[in-house]
Amino acid sequence: MKRLLFILLALTIFNCSNDDDTVESIDPTIFNSELSVMENLENGVAVLEITEQLGVQALYGIEYGGGFIFHVDETDGTLLVVTDYSSIGTTSWGDHFDLTNGALIGDGLENTQQIVEGNLNDNSSVPNGLEFGSDDYAFKIVADLEYQTYNDWFIPSSGSMRAIFENLHSQGLGDIDENLFYWTSTKDGYSPFVMSFNVSFGGEAFLGSCFSANSALIVRKF
Repeated sequence: MKRLLFILLALTIFNCSNDDDTVESIDPTIFNSELSVMENLENGVAVLEITEQLGVQALYGIEYGGGFIFHVDETDGTLLVVTDYSSIGTTSWGDHFDLTNGALIGDGLENTQQIVEGNLNDNSSVPNGLEFGSDDYAFKIVADLEYQTYNDWFIPSSGSMRAIFENLHSQGLGDIDENLFYWTSTKDGYSPFVMSFNVSFGGEAFLGSCFSANSALIVRKF
């Protein structure tokens, strides 16, 4: 009888050990359908593995990496996130000078850098140019910004603004103020594109003026 009990005890310990090994062998970086999208992201699951399982729309509106996900690059899994930074109030464009730059989704980083670099010049000596006179303008503020523990923010392009409207705001996501006008980083010559998220404007950026003061959305790419 004692021998039988010993054998049963040994088998029980062996089975428990195997169960523990099975649990420990689960790789958290592999998509788990029993977890939320956020939990999968936090476990290090690749973005493209998540979109393969659930579709790209499953990521839109998730608050991650300092903002709300509004775009996924389906070739490399790069994310764009946005947050409303209108809490600082309206800000100026900066110097008035000729610049035509990118309108595509993701162009905002280079656009913002170009505008900051352009403000370093003496724009009082160029045709139709004007010096703003300080670094207290939207693009410099955002380029130097450390917010939500991140320091790689930029102002989105007009194409990104449309994606923010379509993938977030029109779905009731993103917490963006419909009563404000926002800068985009896209410019056509001397005229910048601006954006309102009020549905009456149709979700499209439109030409504004460098002499206005507007609010800012800020974006990260990672």
